[in-house]
Amino acid sequence: MISPVALQVLGLQIKWYGIIMAIGFILGLFISIKLAKKRNISKETIEDLFIYLIPGSIIGARLAAVILDYNYYITKPLEIFAVWHGGMAFHGGLIGAVLASLYFCKKKNIKFYEIADIIVIPLALGLTLGRIGNFINQEFYGTLTNLPWGVYFDNVEGKRHPTQIYEAIKNLFIFIVLLFLYKFKKLKKGIIFWLFISLYSLLRFLIEFTKDQTRYYNLTYGQLISIPLFILSIFMIYKIGKKTNIPKDLKIQHQ
Repeated sequence: MISPVALQVLGLQIKWYGIIMAIGFILGLFISIKLAKKRNISKETIEDLFIYLIPGSIIGARLAAVILDYNYYITKPLEIFAVWHGGMAFHGGLIGAVLASLYFCKKKNIKFYEIADIIVIPLALGLTLGRIGNFINQEFYGTLTNLPWGVYFDNVEGKRHPTQIYEAIKNLFIFIVLLFLYKFKKLKKGIIFWLFISLYSLLRFLIEFTKDQTRYYNLTYGQLISIPLFILSIFMIYKIGKKTNIPKDLKIQHQ
């Protein structure tokens, strides 16, 4: 296994997870700027958005992780701030990112879906990198397996499903699908955003069966959250799909 520590500078450990997070945000900004051109959204607008988006998503993801692993963090409260050590919950990060984006859009008088359809595409790529970071950190590993690609993790009994890699492949697949649809298909605004939610929820629900995590009613936390999100996303895709785009001149005449 790769050491979680990339290098040490003056006694300070710099972990791969932190480096990967930084790369993810940089790539996210670059890709978002490129994609925004299709909707005539300026580079400056995307750069301003990320000032809200980065802290919003990090705070949300960390808070959710702390709540889910409360017994650990109550004994090591300083670890709450050590985000570079790992421990970020996607759903918390999503809530934080959505709230930050809603605030930004209201402040700048921009429709939410104009931004949301763009951001979820690099988000999927960033999640791919994040799961690789989880693998290096040897966290969120899977259940015991005899499959040839099973992995031995330090201080963990037996060969395990590399669920982090499963999730990385899942997120990369979502990134490719959404990027293709955004670039080559003319979809109503909001479809890409909710398609991301639906694909992520469905595929994560399936992968969670291989995770070594606490279960409630035989389901993991990730599965319990994925079910309502998937249902909501399908409803929203259907609702947006039913809307009829009325040309502006017809709207004026009607008024």
